[in-house]
Amino acid sequence: MTRRVLVAGGAGFIGSHIAEAYLADGWEVEIIDDLSRGKEHNVPSGACFTRLDVRSPEARERVARGRFDVVNVQAAQIDVRHSVEQPAYDADINLLGLINLLEGAGSGGVGRVVFASSGGVLYGEAATVPTPETAPKMPVSPYGVSKLAGEHYLRALAALRGFEGVAMRYANVFGPRQDPKSEAGVVSIFVSRLRAGQALTIYGNGRQTRDYVFVRDVARANVLASTARLPVPDEHDAIGFNVATSTELSVVELAETVGRVLGRTPDIRFEDARAGELQRSSLDTSKARQVLGWKPEFSFESGLAELISWFEREERNG
Repeated sequence: MTRRVLVAGGAGFIGSHIAEAYLADGWEVEIIDDLSRGKEHNVPSGACFTRLDVRSPEARERVARGRFDVVNVQAAQIDVRHSVEQPAYDADINLLGLINLLEGAGSGGVGRVVFASSGGVLYGEAATVPTPETAPKMPVSPYGVSKLAGEHYLRALAALRGFEGVAMRYANVFGPRQDPKSEAGVVSIFVSRLRAGQALTIYGNGRQTRDYVFVRDVARANVLASTARLPVPDEHDAIGFNVATSTELSVVELAETVGRVLGRTPDIRFEDARAGELQRSSLDTSKARQVLGWKPEFSFESGLAELISWFEREERNG
């Protein structure tokens, strides 16, 4: 029988790629999204779409009555700075929205819930880099706190309601459909601004590092996590998987690489460091390789080329 998945946030940047990956693997796909950040034209052909807020009773009922094998939760408030300014709003979406869907999964007999967590913020300033899943959790922003709390709700409600939970701890995801107007998408921002001949703004000294993973690699990891045999959830980190490249790239190096690929020398302007921003972040992916059979296939440069090609197609298509 065809497996059924509901992708919450499936009209967004990451969610739409995940929906495509499920379709390519033969799944029947439904998407809910309130289109606050997502775009309906991102919904892939072959997927059923309903405009719903994940906090709504209608979203909970859709999960409960949809006969889904898997619910994949990508819907979230993703802006770290916004979470610092409005932590209650961040928690409203990232926690109450998640709990609403988990309750629907429990009453609807869903087999597994795959949740978009964030390895990029969960571990804080980690002592070990690349950082394994078992590292201490010390998020420095309300966004990171909401993701850590979301994992705890996922684990607890999975045990109480009878489904399996798995948390995908993303590094910094980039690729086609990433909004260059969003503060969460520095790669797209740099590509967009350099193509327009504009200066690049770097906050702090630019030596802070991130681990950039291509969105189609992330999508493939989600599909694998939907059917893989999971470890016994006898401790919190059993349900968590880092999804990353284990490679550090500083913000200055990122700007220089984007400039080199585009054939332009970036005009870099430095501003004060932002509150809640980590200095180093890179994730150990050994567990995902061993348990999910996953490893990244795209280098940063090859993913960047795909992103630039997407920008060019979008420009041609108006």
